Order: sequence, then C-alpha cells, then structure tokens
Amino acid sequence: MSLYSKIIATKRTLIPFSTLSQENDITQVKEKLGKKIKNLFKGSLAIREVDAGSTNAEEHELTALANTFYDSERFGIHFVASPRHADMLMVTGPVSRNMAIALKKTYEATPDPKIVVAVGDGAIDGGIFKGSYAIVGGVHEVIPVHFEIPGDPPSPKVILTSLLHILELIEGGNAA
Repeated sequence: MSLYSKIIATKRTLIPFSTLSQENDITQVKEKLGKKIKNLFKGSLAIREVDAGSTNAEEHELTALANTFYDSERFGIHFVASPRHADMLMVTGPVSRNMAIALKKTYEATPDPKIVVAVGDGAIDGGIFKGSYAIVGGVHEVIPVHFEIPGDPPSPKVILTSLLHILELIEGGNAA
C-alpha cells in the first residue's frame, strides 16, 4: 500500500509549453540544432547514454531520436559506445546502488570538457523511487550534473528542444 500511496502523492511533471522553445515545428528545432552542433562541435555531437537504473522509458524516447521522423544523425547527433569518444553524457533513471560506481567510472572516462545531462524525473531526483533502499538518488548524488531534462519520460521533441536550449546556453557562455 505504501507504493500506491507514493504513486498517488507524486505530482505529474507537466512541462509548460512556455518553458520550451517557442518553435511549434520540429523541423525548425532540428535545423537550429544542426547549426549549433556545427558551430560548437565542428559538425558532430557525440553522446554516451548511461542507464543508471531506469525503467527503460527514457531509453525508448532516446532511441526514437534515430528513427526516420526525428533523424538526429542527419543533424550531427551521434550516440557512441565509449565514454572516451563522448562530448556529452545523458544519464537516465535514478542511480541504483549497483550502478553508482559504474556511473562514476564512466564520468571519469569522459574527456574534458564534460557535459552531463540528467534525462527524466528519475535521473533528476529519484522520481517515484525517491527514498527507496535500492537507489542512491538522482544523478547529482554521484556525479556533477550540468543540465536537466524533466519528464517521465520526456518525449523526443522535448529532448531535442532541450538540447537546443542547452547548446544555446553553452554558446552564450551561460552554462552551469
């Protein structure tokens, strides 16, 4: 019963449209994102995704970025297998106790400058698993987090729009 009461008490994360870029058309977001990646990363943003204990919902949304509709590869977003080749770490899920050391090692293997993005409510603060004996907490409990993309899970459009916002902050020198 405590799990049910926790689920009922947990607020749903609704992202007001005003917090996202004012772009209604995903094509415009992708084109702007491609230009930012070309300027900041010389054409290719390498992302290493780390599942620190999620329910796989965020992974499905990140995988959707490679489908024919979003086609993130066309705009220079590449998911890489090794953290040694990554410009950005995207971490999903609350950090389970079993994954804390692996996440820290992945972070240490990523070359500087590192950009760490917590994707989803679980990665931000533990989500519905907050307070569980099996998790350490949000990603910030194990490694420094520079940006957060809220949602349970965030949609591919929200992820792309958030990436555009992150790159705009980096380009403007306002990165955390």
